Amino acid sequence: MKRSFRLAACLAAGIMLSGHAFAQVDVSGAWVRGTVPAQTASGAFMTLHAHEAATLVNATSPVARKVEVHEMKMDGNVMRMRAVQTLDLPAMQAVELKPGGYHIMLMGLAQPLKAGDKVPLTLTFRIGQKTMEKRVDAEVRALNATAGGADKPAGHHHH
Repeated sequence: MKRSFRLAACLAAGIMLSGHAFAQVDVSGAWVRGTVPAQTASGAFMTLHAHEAATLVNATSPVARKVEVHEMKMDGNVMRMRAVQTLDLPAMQAVELKPGGYHIMLMGLAQPLKAGDKVPLTLTFRIGQKTMEKRVDAEVRALNATAGGADKPAGHHHH
């Protein structure tokens, strides 16, 4: 009897440890900026927290033809946006994807995104030699939403 209990305990511990291996990047506060009719691009924002060093290597969504990780930063007096191939996530540090910084661009939207809708995103991370995918449902917020909640126009997301 003791032997079968020990075996069950070992199996349970193994299952919990293997489950932990797949939960190495937490995603919180995911949201997408709403759009107006004929607008074909928007941004997705969230906080990523890797338990060990990881890299965001890809993002996809069924609502957009093309999805890229972008960086916005000042270049002299001009705010520039560019695609980045990967985004490093240091161990145990929150990396915020936010308006005016790193974010996920959803391009070629098939239809407008309305406040209250959910946008499915699949994020692909590389952790060591392994890759993992994490599915996130991001809530669509009003067109003028910002990370801090203050309202301001969102026109700066156009290329």
